[in-house]
Amino acid sequence: MNTKIYKQVHTLAKELMHAVNRKNQLRFDECYAELKQVCEDNEDTDKDHPVQWETLADFTDDFDLAISIYEKALAKAQAINSKDFLSSIAFAIASLQVELGDTASAIKHLESAQINSNKIADKDLKAEIEALLISLQEA
Repeated sequence: MNTKIYKQVHTLAKELMHAVNRKNQLRFDECYAELKQVCEDNEDTDKDHPVQWETLADFTDDFDLAISIYEKALAKAQAINSKDFLSSIAFAIASLQVELGDTASAIKHLESAQINSNKIADKDLKAEIEALLISLQEA
């Protein structure tokens, strides 16, 4: 990923968290709009990367919209075959699908996340994926 864009996305994510913690909706909306613009400006260029889309989705309150943004991030992760992003994004989608009561789709995304997580170092994410998958399969 382009270092300049990564730093910009990372800084915006920190500012978004700061705005959330301070309950500053105006600042949140400004940062969100800026992050969305970064995503749109880089879309389908050599600077496009799943991290910017995943970050945008992370800060999207509308679950259906967030899922559609995560799906875009997932496609970007598939294009570069990033097991880390494939795992984390599929887990994020599944978590929202659970909230929306779509257990079958959540299980499908978790199974995909679990397969991809076999190739990543993040043991905590692996454990979260497995725990949620087991809880849904047993329900």
